[in-house]
Amino acid sequence: MKKTTYILLLISLVFVGCKKQEKKESDQLNIVTTTTMITDLLKEIGGDKISLQGLMGTGVDPHLYKAIEGDVTKLFEADIVFYNGLHLESKLEEVFENMRRQNKKTIAVSSVLDKNILIGSEYFASNYDPHVWFDVYNWELITNYVTQQLIDNDPKNKLYYEANKKDYLIQLKLLRSKLIAQINQLPKEKRILVTAHDAFNYFGKALDFQVVGLQGLSTATEAGVQDVQKLASFIIENKIKAIFVESSVPKKTIEALQESVKAQGHEVSIGGTLYSDALGNPNTVEGTYIGMYEHNVNTIVNALK
Repeated sequence: MKKTTYILLLISLVFVGCKKQEKKESDQLNIVTTTTMITDLLKEIGGDKISLQGLMGTGVDPHLYKAIEGDVTKLFEADIVFYNGLHLESKLEEVFENMRRQNKKTIAVSSVLDKNILIGSEYFASNYDPHVWFDVYNWELITNYVTQQLIDNDPKNKLYYEANKKDYLIQLKLLRSKLIAQINQLPKEKRILVTAHDAFNYFGKALDFQVVGLQGLSTATEAGVQDVQKLASFIIENKIKAIFVESSVPKKTIEALQESVKAQGHEVSIGGTLYSDALGNPNTVEGTYIGMYEHNVNTIVNALK
């Protein structure tokens, strides 16, 4: 274990131990989540029956996120920690491992997904693409799983959680129908999505898009000059009208790609910003999973058609 992380854990455990003596009884489950997508899901299902804290905010890249002292305290005080898994939160794995040793409840929401529906990758640590939320069907399975976990830990509110789940699954089915109708405006030859990193493979598989990312599945992998030049040639060859930046990834890589296309005597526009590893600002439409997905598809279709 790294020395800094070890010290943080020791400090936090002492602090949590003292605080638990003062803690008043509460009817609410104390839930901590990592990514904004998972935080939004727990809001939908848990409602006012849970006390919810999300570690990551708008524009935060979970691939690179490191826990600070306050985060470790929140994690160890939680009744349940929900995280993505598949090494998305790779910098937090050491903390989760220490929590499990102390019988703290940590739940990787991706663990409910059968391996045969995951997208493999020979380049990524887990051998699977962790961006599972970009297939709405996966999110429906995760919704069922998260609901059952809440019920198992808070059975007195079972009917409340089940009612919220039922309403949310209806919204997700409606979302899928909207996405398909919007994407059907694009002829198949125009369904090529070029973004900063490989976050949209599940989107591509579910909605019949060819997806090309400048960086790999993790944003910790930087794109080189040859990567930029190769992708620029692909854009020119396929007459792609627009490429996209991501809210949680610096836009300099996509701007470099645009310049490389221009240097070869062609033009490609930046079609807008997509939300990939984080949702939009709180209290906005894009700050919800459903609103984020609709925004992304509308942005892609409007730029490419």
